[in-house]
Amino acid sequence: MRVMSLSTPGPVASKPLRPCDRPQPEPGPGEVLVRVEACGVCRTDLHVVEGDLAPRREVLVPGHEVVGRVVASGRGARRFANGARAGVAWLHRACGRCRFCARGAENLCLAPRFTGWDVDGGYAEYVVAPEDFVHPLPDGPRARDLAPLLCAGIIGHRAFVRSNAQPGARLGLYGFGGSAHLVIQIARHRGCQVYVFSRETGHRDLARSLGAAWVGGSFDAPPHPLDAAILFAPAGELVPVALAALDRGATLAIAGIHLSDVPSLDYQRHLFQEKTLQSVTSNTRSDAAMLLRLGAEIPLETRTTAYALEDANEALLDLAEDRVCGAAVLEIWDGSAGSGG
Repeated sequence: MRVMSLSTPGPVASKPLRPCDRPQPEPGPGEVLVRVEACGVCRTDLHVVEGDLAPRREVLVPGHEVVGRVVASGRGARRFANGARAGVAWLHRACGRCRFCARGAENLCLAPRFTGWDVDGGYAEYVVAPEDFVHPLPDGPRARDLAPLLCAGIIGHRAFVRSNAQPGARLGLYGFGGSAHLVIQIARHRGCQVYVFSRETGHRDLARSLGAAWVGGSFDAPPHPLDAAILFAPAGELVPVALAALDRGATLAIAGIHLSDVPSLDYQRHLFQEKTLQSVTSNTRSDAAMLLRLGAEIPLETRTTAYALEDANEALLDLAEDRVCGAAVLEIWDGSAGSGG
């Protein structure tokens, strides 16, 4: 099978991913083999490829927004029929035994494994995953339109919940990429006014087209205090900016897995009056199920730019340089052609 593999992390401009052929993997007990139709290109992939997240394998296939078809099942795996459409997301497996898993917080598991970081992911023609952590997906939508839901959508919705934005709230979104362009739709569906902060003209234009109440630059002050905010950009220097824009009792949720250093905070200006700074860590399977239901209900519209598998370096570079409006997606296999292996 064709894959794009990473041996040595480095700047995406140096094209650290290399195309190669590998044997098709076999599903083990409780696992399924998924033939990949499309895989979203997430900013977390960028952090993995460039080494912001420390490598966990000598050679790795990135990618964790996987849409495909189940083509084989390992011993004891009965949840998916062959040909069923399925999604593989960031959380590859949780231990199910630690104190966090026991209370339903598997996103805080003490021994988790992550797709495209601990195990090979979806920048490939096939991927293997535990069936209990694979998500049923509808047949109708294009694979490239579903792929961003599997991380950008899931983590964006979790960040929206953690921000405690209520109907009618003024919600600020700092950074407007793959996740934020979905969250604005969720927020407006819930009756929020959305204020978007972005340095890129194309992203600001997309925000306006999706119904933003106000759009400005990353460091601009909003016309009104914000009742809640989410930071999507991996830029620690925006934390005090966003906190200063909050009203009393409001929350800033940080949605990324990686953030550059946060400058010193002034207690009176940034945190007093019961402002809350809230991180967001991974997701649970129930988060995924909730987002997928909500995505069908609204319905969520994904804006995507498609790339071939062999162009994964170019997709990551475009993402790093803010040239992608919405989400980048690798199109790998046409699922409409059939479900055979």
